[in-house]
Amino acid sequence: MADTSLMSIPGQVDPVPVARDITPRPDGRVDLLGLPKKRIMEIFAAAGLDTRQAKLRAKQVYHWLYHRGVTEFSAMTDIAKTMRPWMEERFIVGRPDIVEAQHSTDGTRKWLLRTPDGHDYEMVFIPDADRGTLCISSQVGCTLNCTFCHTGTMRLVRNLTPGEIVGQVMLARDALGEWPKGRMDIAEEEDEAEYRADGRLLTNIVLMGMGEPLYNFDNVRDAMKLVMDGEGLGLSRRRITLSTSGVIPAMERCGAEIGVNLAVSLHAVRKEVRDEIVPLNKKYGIEELLEACAAYPRASNSRRITFEYVMLKDKNDSDADAHELVRLLKKYDLPAKVNLIPFNPWPGATYECSEPDRIRSFSNIVFEAGISAPVRTPRGRDIDAACGQLKTTAEKKSRAQRDREAAAAAENEMLVG
Repeated sequence: MADTSLMSIPGQVDPVPVARDITPRPDGRVDLLGLPKKRIMEIFAAAGLDTRQAKLRAKQVYHWLYHRGVTEFSAMTDIAKTMRPWMEERFIVGRPDIVEAQHSTDGTRKWLLRTPDGHDYEMVFIPDADRGTLCISSQVGCTLNCTFCHTGTMRLVRNLTPGEIVGQVMLARDALGEWPKGRMDIAEEEDEAEYRADGRLLTNIVLMGMGEPLYNFDNVRDAMKLVMDGEGLGLSRRRITLSTSGVIPAMERCGAEIGVNLAVSLHAVRKEVRDEIVPLNKKYGIEELLEACAAYPRASNSRRITFEYVMLKDKNDSDADAHELVRLLKKYDLPAKVNLIPFNPWPGATYECSEPDRIRSFSNIVFEAGISAPVRTPRGRDIDAACGQLKTTAEKKSRAQRDREAAAAAENEMLVG
C-alpha cells in the first residue's frame, strides 16, 4: 500500500503497516473513523482475527459507526460481549475534540476543533428554512494565500485525514441529534430492534471551509465516499458541493471519482486582478480554468457549476466586470450560477465591501443575461463564521491564554460548588 507508516497495535508483536488514511493517535490505538468497510476488515485481520471473523466484525462495526453514530464498542450490542473489550483495547471510534463552540444571533454555529496531534481547524453549520448546510474543512490552514480571505493568511500545517473530514459530519450530527433512535439492548438482531430515523436538519455539505480540497484530493475523495455510501451516512452526491480555487489537474478527477457539485472561486475576470486576489491564477489562468469547467463531468443545466465572486469595492465590481463575466460564461457555454458574496471584513484586511447599489447593479447585469446571480446573505459574521472569515482561534488567541481561561473557569466552578 502506498505512502504507509508503521503503527503498533496493542497485543501485536510486530507493527502493522497503516496507510495515512488513519488518524494518528498518541495512545497507539487505531481510529476506525474515516475507514471503509474493506479497510476495517484488513485492520481487524492484521490484529489477529481470522478472515471470516474479520469480515463479520467489520460489517457490524461499519454499520454502528456510520449508520448509528455509536462511538463505544460496549454499545454495539450485536457484537459478542467477549469481543468488545478486545476491540476497546486496540481500536477507537473517534470524534474531533471540540475546543470552542459558538452560536451566532442568526442561528449559525461554529466549532473550533483539534486533531489528536494538536492542530486546530474549524467547521460551520448554517441553518435555513428549507435546508441545513455544513461547511467543512479539508486542511489545517491553507496554501493559496488569497488576499481577501482570512483563512488564506494562515500557513498550511497539514492535510486532514479522511477520519478528520468525516468526523466533522459525524460531530454535527451528534450536536443536532440526528442519529437514528432505537433500542438494541434487548434484541440482538437489527430487525428485531426498535429503530427509527428522524427528519434531518443537516441536508447539505459544502467543502468550503479551511484549505483547498483538491490539494488533499485522495483524503477528500475517500471521506466523501463514506458520506455518500447508502450503507453509511447516505447523503446524495447532489447535496454535496466541493469548492476549488481552480486546481485544474484535479478537477476532472473530482468529477470522475467523486461526482459532487462543483463551485469555483472565481472572484475576478481580469488577469491582473485575479493574479492579485487569487494567486493561483498565475499558474492556472481564467480561460484555462473555464475550459476545465466546461469539461467537468456531470456539468449540465440541472447541475450547474457555481461561480463564487466576492464583491470588493473598486477592485472587481464595475459594470464592465459584470459584462466581462457574462461574456466569458457565454463563450464557454457554461451551465452556471454566480454567487455574489459581499466581502466579510476581518482585522487587517486591505479591502472594503462593495456598496449595496454597486452589488445590485452587478447582479442585475448578470441576471439580465439569463444567468442566475443571487447576492448571498452574510451569515455568522458576529462569530467570524462568514465566508472568508475562518481562521482558527489558535492563531487569534494563544493556547496558553485558553488554558488559563479554562483553569480559571474550573476553579470558579469549584468555588461555586
